[in-house]
Amino acid sequence: MKNWLICIMIGLYGCANGQATAPESKTKDLLIADFEGEDYGHWQVTGEAFGPAPVKGTLPNQMNVSGYEGRGLVNSYYKGDDTTGTLVSPSFGIQRRFIHFLIGGGKDPENTCINLVVDGKTVRTATGPNDRPGGSEQLDWHSWNVADLVGKSAKIEIIDRKKGGWGHINIDHIIQSDSPIQKPETTRKFVVKKRYLNLPVKNGAPKRVFRLICDGRVVRDFDIELADAEPDFWVVLDLSEFKGREVTLKAESLGRNSKGLVSAVQSNSIKGGENLYKEKLRPRFHFTSRRGWNNDSNGMVYYKGEYHLFYQHNPYGWNWGNMTWGHAVSKDLIHWTELGDAIHPDGLGTIFSGSAVVDERNTAGFQTGDEKPIVCFYTSAGGTNAESAGQPFTQSIAYSNDRGRTWKKYENNPIIKHINGGNRDPKVIWHEPTAEWVMVLYIEDNTMTFFSSKDLKDWQRHSDIKCYHECPELFELAVDGDQNNRKWVLYGASGDYLIGQFDGREFKKEGESIKFEYGNCFYASQTFNNIPQEDGRRIQIAWGRVAMPGMPFNQQMLFPVELTLRTTDEGIRMFAEPVEELDMLHAGKHTVKNEILKPRENPLSGIEGDLFHIIVQFDLGGATEFGFVIRGRAITYDAQKQEISCKDKKAFLKPAGGKIRMEILVDRTSIEIFANGGRVYMPMGVILPDDNTEIEVFTKNGNTKIDSLDVYELRSAWK
Repeated sequence: MKNWLICIMIGLYGCANGQATAPESKTKDLLIADFEGEDYGHWQVTGEAFGPAPVKGTLPNQMNVSGYEGRGLVNSYYKGDDTTGTLVSPSFGIQRRFIHFLIGGGKDPENTCINLVVDGKTVRTATGPNDRPGGSEQLDWHSWNVADLVGKSAKIEIIDRKKGGWGHINIDHIIQSDSPIQKPETTRKFVVKKRYLNLPVKNGAPKRVFRLICDGRVVRDFDIELADAEPDFWVVLDLSEFKGREVTLKAESLGRNSKGLVSAVQSNSIKGGENLYKEKLRPRFHFTSRRGWNNDSNGMVYYKGEYHLFYQHNPYGWNWGNMTWGHAVSKDLIHWTELGDAIHPDGLGTIFSGSAVVDERNTAGFQTGDEKPIVCFYTSAGGTNAESAGQPFTQSIAYSNDRGRTWKKYENNPIIKHINGGNRDPKVIWHEPTAEWVMVLYIEDNTMTFFSSKDLKDWQRHSDIKCYHECPELFELAVDGDQNNRKWVLYGASGDYLIGQFDGREFKKEGESIKFEYGNCFYASQTFNNIPQEDGRRIQIAWGRVAMPGMPFNQQMLFPVELTLRTTDEGIRMFAEPVEELDMLHAGKHTVKNEILKPRENPLSGIEGDLFHIIVQFDLGGATEFGFVIRGRAITYDAQKQEISCKDKKAFLKPAGGKIRMEILVDRTSIEIFANGGRVYMPMGVILPDDNTEIEVFTKNGNTKIDSLDVYELRSAWK
C-alpha cells in the first residue's frame, strides 16, 4: 500500500526503475532557466565566452539572433567567436518526462553543445544547426526524452570550446514538461479578400521572420517583434495587389504558445486605428507615418499637381528595420495622404535611400500610356540572391506609369553594381546644359561621386569629391534672386553644404564647407525635383529624429522649407524659411505692435494652446537677453554674445539693422526656429508637456521693444 501511494504521488511514472507507466499527465511545466535575470544566478561560469550575464539578443558584429523567448538568452558570441568557456547549472531533480529548450549557433558535438549530465556522465546532448559559412542565428526548439531518468539528480552544461566560424552556441528557455514539444502552426493559407492583414506587435519581443508567398514566389519577407499575447499596437501588411488570390503566410520559429499567426486578421482598416492621427504624441502638422518607423525623406518629386514624398519605412515595427519605401502625396505640402508602401525588399536587398525624377522625354523607354513615368532610384542593400552575391550595396530602379499608384522594378536591376565601400543613396537630376541625367552617389569615406546617363539605365562615372557622409543632394539656385548669377549647392546628410560650379561632370567648390542648421534633430534631407518653373522654389524636407515612446509610430519629417541663396557679410549663404502654405492652418491671431517690453511683463499672458506659428521682430533696446518661453521651453537671444539658443543648442546671430527677427513653429514634438529670415535654422526635437500650454515673451536686465509680434494658433492638418 505504501509503495502504491508513493507511485501515485510521483505521478505514476514508475517506482523502482523510473519507467513511465501512465498516460500523459496534466502536470505543469517546470522552468529550469529562462535567462531573464541580470546575471546567471547560481550557474557556474568559466572562461569568457558567456560573458558576465545573459544577453539581450544580438551581440556586436553578430548576425541577427532570433527565435528566443522574452528578452534574454545565453549567447557565447561574447567578444566574438574566439572566446571559449562553459556554463553549468546547479543540480536539479528530473521530475518530468521531457526537457525542452531553444538552441542555435554552431554544430560541433564536442565543442559547441548543451549536455545533460547525470552521475558525472553525459546522457543527452544537442548542438546548433550551423557548421559552414552562411547559416542563421535563429534558435529553434529541441527536446530530450528523459522518462528513464525521472527521479535522478542532474546538471546541464553549456559548452563553447571552439574558436573561429560558428564557434558559439545560443540557448534559451530550458523547461521540464510531461508533454512533447508542441510547435505552433507556422503556415497559414487564405484567399485575399480585404486590403490589409493586421499583425500584432509587442515592442521588445523576439523578432520572428515572416514571408508572404503567392504563386510559389516570396512577395514579402520581413521580421517583426510579434506579440504572442496582448500587443502594444497593430501593423498592417498591405494585400491589395494580391486581392482574390490565394497566398500563404509563413512564420519562422514562433514561441511555443504563440497566437501571433492565428491572430492575424484581414480587414480594410488598421486594427486599433480608431484613434488614428489623434494619438497623444502625433504631430499635428508634421508628416508621420500611420504605423511604424520612418527615417530619411526619399524620392521627392512633383508631378501634375502632387508632391510625392517617399521615405524610409519599417511598416512592421517601432524601430529601424525592414527598409521599404513608404509613399505619401500632397497637393499643398500640408495635408498628406499615404498611398501605402511603394517599393519593397527583394532578392537584391532591402530598399535604402534614393531619389526620383519625372522622365518627361521618355529617355528610358518605360512609358506605356499618356502619363510620364516617375522613375525612382534607390540602393538595394544586403541582398540574398545570386545577382547580389558579394555586392552588399547596388543601385536599382523602379518606375510608375500611373502617377505613382503602382510600381514595377526594372528587369535588369541593378543598374550600378557594388563599388568598394558603402556606396548608396543615389540623387538623380536632369542637367539641362549637357542634356543628360546626372547622379551623385555616396561612395565611402565622405566621398561623393558623379555619374551621367542618357537613358537612366547605363551610367558613366566621371569624378569624385571629398566632402560629406551619405544622402547627397545637388541643385542650382539663383543668388539674391538674380537668374544671371546662379550657383550650385552640394550637401550630405548633415545639411552642411558647399557652393560652387558644376558642369555635369565635376563639382568645383568655391570655398569651404558651410554649416546649414543648428538644431538637435535634423538629418538626411532632400529637395523636390521637377517643381514647375513658374513656381521656381527649391523646397526641402528633412528627417526629424524625434523618438515617440509608447506610440504605434516613430520619428517624423520636419516642416517643408524654402531654400534661397543670399549675400551676407560672410559671403553667400543658404537661408531656410517655412513654406508659405503654412498660412492655411492659421486660426486665432494675437498681435502686439510697437510695445516696450519690460522685465517680468508678458503681453501674451492668457494665450494657451499646443500649436503655434509665431512671427516677431525685436528692437534690441538695452536688454541683455530676451525671447520666449513656449510651453516651458526657453528660446533666448543673448544680446551681448549675439547668440540664439534653445536647450543645449546655440548659434551666432548678428542683428540686422539693430533688429532680431524670429519665426517659430510649435508642434507637439518639435519647435522649429528661423531667425533673421532663415539665416539661422534651428529645428529642435522636444516632446512638450501636456500640463503646460502657456507662452511667454520676456526680457531681462533692461527693456526691449517689440516692433511687431503675431501669434497664430494653428489648426491640425489631420481631420
